[in-house]
Amino acid sequence: MADVKKIATRESYGNALIEIGKENPNLVVLDADLAAATKTGMFKKVFPERHIDCGIAEANMAGVAAGLSLTGKIPFMSSFAMFAAGRAFEQVRNSIGYPHLNVKIGATHAGITVGEDGASHQCNEDIALMRTIPGMVVMCPADDIEAKAAVRAAVEYEGPVYIRFGRAAVPVINDRPDYKFEIGKGTVVKEGTDVTIVATGICVDSALGAAAKLEEEGISAEVINICTIKPLDEEIIINSAKKTGKVVTAEEHSVIGGLGSAVCDALCKSYPTPVYKIGMQDKFGESGSAAALVQKYKLDAQGVYEQVKEFLGK
Repeated sequence: MADVKKIATRESYGNALIEIGKENPNLVVLDADLAAATKTGMFKKVFPERHIDCGIAEANMAGVAAGLSLTGKIPFMSSFAMFAAGRAFEQVRNSIGYPHLNVKIGATHAGITVGEDGASHQCNEDIALMRTIPGMVVMCPADDIEAKAAVRAAVEYEGPVYIRFGRAAVPVINDRPDYKFEIGKGTVVKEGTDVTIVATGICVDSALGAAAKLEEEGISAEVINICTIKPLDEEIIINSAKKTGKVVTAEEHSVIGGLGSAVCDALCKSYPTPVYKIGMQDKFGESGSAAALVQKYKLDAQGVYEQVKEFLGK
């Protein structure tokens, strides 16, 4: 069996910026002294005149991006999620969100797969923060193909967009001819009848692995890939909940305020259903390899499988 191709979505981000930059002269990229890590340095090599290093001053970078958008440019401001969403939150809220400007935020190194950098850099709160900003689109792609599609969709969308990218290489799971991406639309990647697993980011692959393990025991799990957490595809989730009667969410993020909370909001409003949220359970991360951390916090296929089984047994 051939090895599964793995690519970090931050690499996909850099490649997509170059591709779109060749087509759209209004695309400009800002970074906060992290271009090598965020992969915007790839764009800088091709378009040095359209790359601005704002230094370690993320709040100022948000203001620069806001100003550029008012001149007709399409700015992508980039940094680690901890800094883009965390450190610059006030400026993103007031200078970008409040006037609803056409600024895109490319936030890399999100979640615990930042690894050895430890809890201070492992942002498990960014989705929650960005969801609260009125009018902000929030996306978390699952693989290389989806990440590139999300960047292109963000450029075509008029308004503020937050896209979350990872440091670690992840399997390519959307490499198929019929793949289609649309902001606000989820995808059923596996049909099932006994339980719904709604996943985002790296946890989509974990959910598919867990579903395969469950299938061996006669449990049919439906897996839904949600890239756009806001606006959420409520219809696909509600329809699946009506079919299975139980829902599990899986994300590399706090269970407070992220995908799980968004799914619960939708179901409470339209179709109350038992939900179990898989993610960081009100804890900070810690230093360690990405693989070790994903295993410890039960975000891998085995961990998702075990938690779904426990949930179904209650």
